[in-house]
This record gives sequence, structure tokens and C-alpha cells, in this order.
Amino acid sequence: MVQAYILIQTEVGKAAAVAREISGIPGVTQAEDVTGPYDVIVRAEANNVDELGKLVVAQIQAVDGITRTLTCPIVHI
Repeated sequence: MVQAYILIQTEVGKAAAVAREISGIPGVTQAEDVTGPYDVIVRAEANNVDELGKLVVAQIQAVDGITRTLTCPIVHI
């Protein structure tokens, strides 16, 4: 299992709607609108890195109002 945080920038005024929509995507375990340099922070999981990439590119980035994403895979050191 691969887990990651996905940091999302949105269009002005769209953070709450983006977080709501993303929270319904399978593989997303949490989606919160936040303040700071990013507007939404998502925690997601997938079986492998390829599936995680497909989740981000095909489903999360397709949500209306997103301008940029940064995927941060979780590592256990």
C-alpha cells in the first residue's frame, strides 16, 4: 500500500467545493480545505505508485477549480 499527501492549489473561492468533491473519490481517505500556500490537503492511498499516479492525474486533477497539485508520497524511515 502506497500513501501520499496531495497538496492542491485552487482557483480563488473554490477550496471548499474542491475538497468536498475530492473526498468522494475512491482512494481518498481525507480531504480538508486549509489556509496557507495550498488550499486543500488530501491524504490518499493506492496499491502501488502507478495506481497512485493514475488516481492523481485521472481523477483528482480532473476536478474543476484545481490549478496545481504536488504529490508527497509517505515514507517510513
